[in-house]
Amino acid sequence: MKPVICVGHAALDYVYRIEAFPPEPTKVRSLEHIESGGGMAANAAATIARLGGYVALWSRTGGDSAGERIHKLLAAEGVDISHVRTFEHARSSTSAVIVDQGGERLIIGERDHAMPMDASWLPVERVKDAAAVMSDLRWVEGTHLAFTEARAHGVPTLLDVDLGGGGILTEFLGLADYAIFSEPALEAFAPGIEDGAQLEKVLALGVRHAGVTRGAGGYSWLSADGGQGHQPAFQAEIVDTTGAGDAFHGAFAWALASGYDTPACARIAAATAALKCRRLGARAGLPTRAELEDFLARVD
Repeated sequence: MKPVICVGHAALDYVYRIEAFPPEPTKVRSLEHIESGGGMAANAAATIARLGGYVALWSRTGGDSAGERIHKLLAAEGVDISHVRTFEHARSSTSAVIVDQGGERLIIGERDHAMPMDASWLPVERVKDAAAVMSDLRWVEGTHLAFTEARAHGVPTLLDVDLGGGGILTEFLGLADYAIFSEPALEAFAPGIEDGAQLEKVLALGVRHAGVTRGAGGYSWLSADGGQGHQPAFQAEIVDTTGAGDAFHGAFAWALASGYDTPACARIAAATAALKCRRLGARAGLPTRAELEDFLARVD
């Protein structure tokens, strides 16, 4: 099986579930608390591994206790972390995640801006043998190397576009085959125009597939060959929406690498994201392939 390579962010999340967000600053008692793996690319990689795919994460952590936990949690999921590099004098990314009874969340993240950005140590020669390469655009240098190599060898690339891409986004859309936006990120990229025109603007930059996740509103996409579609969101128990978008992207990449067509990729991704929401934290609810197939069989 060819691997999917995920490039980008890995973190450690401290997740607290509360009854409701208070109207003003105060003390709130937690109903439940867990430690969970986090980071967009790392969560996507964990999703692929849980579905039975072979996945390698290319990322960076600090030489601290949080970094040790990030490595252990990823290894426990079956993610290849041989190229998650530890930088001893840097701090690993951590997040405080506050989740209310409805599953909505507030995320307070911290990243070490002194983390080395150099990516020359990455084994880019392995890209040519990958089934797909995806990135969350949180490590620009690593993404540029991996996507450039993928383009040279005809390996599909998938970009997870969330808020924070800024002025570099246009450059990377030119290297991406699949660009999947969150709804806020698409609005920030193409403000004030209707949905179809927003996705057409993305397509004009050279991608083969432009899509947007809208939570309960489902997933919509346009393809460069004229195709288009909409996948409704699946109904599932909602405990925590943290990481649902990461699960969507990881499952889409897994399905793409497995040879599914676009509507099937969208359906698999939407189901995986829905199932993820049934547990607290970004990874506890991720389905196995058997669980995913059982769920899809029941909703048919």
